[in-house]
Amino acid sequence: MEEKKKNKILIIEDDSDIVFVLKEHLELDGFEVFGAENATEGIKLLTEKKPDLLILDLNLPDMDGLKVCQRIRQESDIPIIMLTARDSLSDKIKGFECGADDYLVKPFEYLEVVARIRACLRRAQKTSGRPKELLDFGDLKIDLNKREVHLKGKQVKLTKKEFDLLRILASHPDEVLSRDFLRSQLWPDKEIYPWSRALDVHIQRLRQKIEPDPENPRFIITHPGVGYRFAPKGH
Repeated sequence: MEEKKKNKILIIEDDSDIVFVLKEHLELDGFEVFGAENATEGIKLLTEKKPDLLILDLNLPDMDGLKVCQRIRQESDIPIIMLTARDSLSDKIKGFECGADDYLVKPFEYLEVVARIRACLRRAQKTSGRPKELLDFGDLKIDLNKREVHLKGKQVKLTKKEFDLLRILASHPDEVLSRDFLRSQLWPDKEIYPWSRALDVHIQRLRQKIEPDPENPRFIITHPGVGYRFAPKGH
């Protein structure tokens, strides 16, 4: 019988004790684990080992974890769980805005960590296992299977959350989607307050990348007080 492939976890954390404890427990639970104590080493391992999930500390000695997350999101859709002592709501919102999939505050319970790891991996597996499907809106084409977006024949680089937001909107053409619905789809099981600007930030960044004139959007139309609508033929 062929041995089941182990999921690979990369931990970027400057506390060697935390890395040791997590590595020991995760390996007992069947994961392959790599550790790095700074951003430079971690980014190198990310390229070399191609892990399935990243656990990222925010307080790193050579680079702020938020900047590390932003940098990784430019190139990769890897699930990212932030593990940090920063427990304020503003820090959590910043983490999600940078592209994190989950956010855990120290001190933590291992059972919660591994549960969240498995949840993130399940969501990522569902995404990668989708049947091939292409949403074609003329100049704008969205490949749901490859998670690629092309505008006038040129590929547009989107972060994981930006692509997910576009996918949700484009899968409901000409339908006004409420802000609460979009939040629940982008951040399942997360408490994102109604006044949080996380969704607005992602809408703004997405418009900058796909709209010919972001100030006068053609595809993503705002319905004040309600939400947003994807207009496949323009408004």
